[in-house]
Amino acid sequence: MFMKISNREMSFVLALLLSYVALAKTLTPPAQDGWIVFSKVKFTAKYYKELKEYFLTPLFDSRIRALEGTEIQLRGHYMPFDLDDKKTIIISKFPYAACFFCGGAGPESVAEITFVGKVPKFKADQVITVKGILKLNDLDVNHLNFLLLQAELVTNPNP
Repeated sequence: MFMKISNREMSFVLALLLSYVALAKTLTPPAQDGWIVFSKVKFTAKYYKELKEYFLTPLFDSRIRALEGTEIQLRGHYMPFDLDDKKTIIISKFPYAACFFCGGAGPESVAEITFVGKVPKFKADQVITVKGILKLNDLDVNHLNFLLLQAELVTNPNP
């Protein structure tokens, strides 16, 4: 047995469903703060024979691995490096004088950011906010351990 629904009732139900979908989109959680995620990673010194040098290598547990492929947001200081890939930059949780490259912080405080399009112009130590898809790297010493792919500049970051 079918219930007869008027056009007016159908319009109301449709409007209610569309309102629900719109509300659900606004309730989507914001991108996770990457620095908090990265700070939970443990590192161990590993010797690379081909380079004859030790490097700090991350030990990504299942909680961190579960975040790979999800959107992460980072607010940090632009580090001026001349990289081969012109769509890639490096940002640091700390200013240049206290960053990982100066020996003032650990590898969990820097990230490699690869933009979708052209990289905006930044000044050294300029604080920027970016979001992108997290990729973890524990094998290639030519790249940082934390990469954001398909990254975009966040113009109105949450404080």
